[in-house]
Amino acid sequence: MSGRVLIAGCGDVGLRVAKLLLARGDQVWALRRRRSLPDGSGIQWLQGDLTQPETLRDLPDGITQLVYLPTPDARDRAAYHAVFVDGLRHLLAALDGDTLERALFVSSSAVYGEHGDGWVDEHTPPDPPGFNGKVLLEAEQWLAAQPVPSIVLRLAGLYGPDRLELVERLRAGAVRVPRKVPHWANRIHVDDAAAAIVHLLSLREPMSLYLGVDDTPLPLAVLYDHLARVAGAALPGEGAAPSGVGSKRLSNARLRSSGFVPQWPDARDGYVALLRHAG
Repeated sequence: MSGRVLIAGCGDVGLRVAKLLLARGDQVWALRRRRSLPDGSGIQWLQGDLTQPETLRDLPDGITQLVYLPTPDARDRAAYHAVFVDGLRHLLAALDGDTLERALFVSSSAVYGEHGDGWVDEHTPPDPPGFNGKVLLEAEQWLAAQPVPSIVLRLAGLYGPDRLELVERLRAGAVRVPRKVPHWANRIHVDDAAAAIVHLLSLREPMSLYLGVDDTPLPLAVLYDHLARVAGAALPGEGAAPSGVGSKRLSNARLRSSGFVPQWPDARDGYVALLRHAG
């Protein structure tokens, strides 16, 4: 039996999720702030603002699954709270709780703090260093207290088509990396992120929390040096670690054990394929 899925915030990852859901026979509605014209994809577009509950009054009946992955208008605490906390409350209040079987909230590994070269998994206590992680954690905790069964997927750093700013910065010589004390990077290809979301929606008895990351955490210097060589750029010089992002190695063991297999288990291979396709 096909599901009736609402995707709240249908950007790059959301569109990939929608196409995968349509391919498996689901009905898919996509909620965006700005109206989208019919595109022949089969996605049923809805216009609404998660921060304005009066715009959410005419949502379709019988939604069985919700995927929540909006993008705030600005990178500040107020914008994040309005979308991720208040918006989630508004949307759940607007949906029919009698038919909604599952809500999947796309969060971020930003909820974790500094762990050096230590491994982090779903049992690691969150300790967000920045406002973004703090707000996302607040939204996660609120959702967990609601009667609807829910899943949180904490994604690592995304890369993919149209996400090659890092490569351009390497070519421009604008990148520095810490070399004396390794700072660990964690990545997931956008196609694998979308596939993981659809995979979790299909599980009969999922767990409440998963980390969405590939198989291969890498020191930033290892990843950036590899990309520089492939891109024909000079190796980046010594510099400070990224601010507000703790070093850690994220484990995808729980996601893997659920049956998910990433197409791109190592970001080095994923980036090379993207660069070759980009010409």
